[in-house]
Amino acid sequence: MAINTDKTPLRLPAVKRMNGWLALSPLLVFLIVYLVSSLVARNFYKVPVAAAFIIASAYAMIITRSIDKTDDKISIFSEGAGNKNVLLMIWIFVLAGAFAATARDIGAIDATVNATLRILPGKLIYAGLFLAACFISMAIGTSVGTIVALVPIAAGIAQEAGAGVPLLTAIVVGGAFFGDNLSFISDTTVAATKSQGCSMRDKFRVNLWIAAPAALLATAVYVILGMKAEAVPTTEAIHWLGLVSYFLVIILALAGVNVVTVLAIGIGVNGVIGWSTGAYDWIGWMTAIGDGIGSMGELIIVSLLAGGMLELIRYNGGLDFIIDGLTRRIRGRRGAYFSIAGLVSLVNFCTANNTIAIITVGPLAKDISERFHLDPRKTASILDTFSCLVQGIIPYGAQMLMASGLSGVSAASITGYLYYPFALGFFAVLSILFRFPRKYS
Repeated sequence: MAINTDKTPLRLPAVKRMNGWLALSPLLVFLIVYLVSSLVARNFYKVPVAAAFIIASAYAMIITRSIDKTDDKISIFSEGAGNKNVLLMIWIFVLAGAFAATARDIGAIDATVNATLRILPGKLIYAGLFLAACFISMAIGTSVGTIVALVPIAAGIAQEAGAGVPLLTAIVVGGAFFGDNLSFISDTTVAATKSQGCSMRDKFRVNLWIAAPAALLATAVYVILGMKAEAVPTTEAIHWLGLVSYFLVIILALAGVNVVTVLAIGIGVNGVIGWSTGAYDWIGWMTAIGDGIGSMGELIIVSLLAGGMLELIRYNGGLDFIIDGLTRRIRGRRGAYFSIAGLVSLVNFCTANNTIAIITVGPLAKDISERFHLDPRKTASILDTFSCLVQGIIPYGAQMLMASGLSGVSAASITGYLYYPFALGFFAVLSILFRFPRKYS
C-alpha cells in the first residue's frame, strides 16, 4: 500500500448518495452476526465481539461503491478508528487495565471488599453499592472513572457474598450513568446545555425530575434483591494500606484531575505500595502492568473496529438518513420531543458515544426546539437523558466494554440487570407524555 508522506490530506471522490438502509446495514450485520451466533452457541461468552465487528467492517467496505480503490476505503476506515475520541478511550483502557492489575496484586481489591462488607449491612449491600456509584459519578462527572474505581470492588464483593458478578457489575454501571447524566462537570451536560443555549443549573433542575425517581426505583429494587442475598460479615483484618490507591483515584477525580492522569498516578502509587509491603519487586510491578494492558487487548481491537465501521456508515450517509427520516413528519410538541429523543438515541446507537451523539444532533434539536417553541432546558435534558440511556445499555459502548473487561464477564450478561438505565428511559418517556416538570414543558 502506498503511504502518503506529505501533509496534503488524502483527496477522496465526492460521496454518491447511497440508499439509507443500505448505508446503515453494516450495523445490522454486526447485530445479526453477534446475536445469532450467540444464540446458536447458547452462550454469549463464546462469541468474540471483535469477530462480529470485523465481519461487519468488511461488509461495510464492500458496499462502499462510491470509492473504487481499496486503499481509499481503508483510509476512511482508519480515519474513524484513529478519531481522537476513540484513541482517548483506548488510552484509558490501557491505563485502567494496568491500574486494576497492579491494585489487585497489592491486595487493594481484597482490602476494599473487606472494608465494604464490614461497613454496609449485608442486606443493603446492593443498594449501598448503587448509591456509592451514584455519588461518585455525580461528583467526578465521568461514568468511565466510576466504573474503573468500583467494578473491581463489585466483582470482589460478588465472590465473597455469593452473588452474580454480572448483577454487581450492572449496579455500578447504572450508578455511573446517574452522574454522567446529572453532573455539572459531565461532558454530556456541557454538550447538551451549550447546544441548546441554557444554563447547567436549569438543565439540572429539569433532569432531576427524571433521574431522581429512576434512582429511587432502582434503589428499591436493589433493597428487595438484597434481602435474598447471603450476608457475609467479614472477620478478616482490613489492610488499610491497600485502600490508598482507590481512595486516591476517587479524590483526584473529585478534584477534577484528568482521568488519564489519575490512572497514571494510581499505577505509580500501587508500585510504591507493592515495593514497600513486599507484594512485588520492580519486575513484578512491570509484569502486572503488562498483564493488565494485555487483558484489555480485545477491548482495544473492538474500539478500533467500531470506530472505523461507524465512520464508513457516516461517510455513506447513514446518519443523515436517520436524521432526515425522523424529522419529516413531526406533529406537535410531544412529537417534537420524541423526535429529538429518537434522533439522539439512534445516532448514539450508531456512534457508541453519547457526547458525540449530542454534538451531532444538538444543532438540529435547537432548530426543532425553536420551530415548535420547546423549552431549551427540557430539550437539553431530553438530549442528555436519552443519550445516557442508550450508552448505558449497548454492549459495545465504552462503559460496558470497560465494565466487562474489569469484571471478567460478557457485556451482554450485564445488560439484563441494568435497572437504572431502563428506569431512566421509562421516566423520560413519561416526562414527555405527561409534560413534567410542568414549569419547563
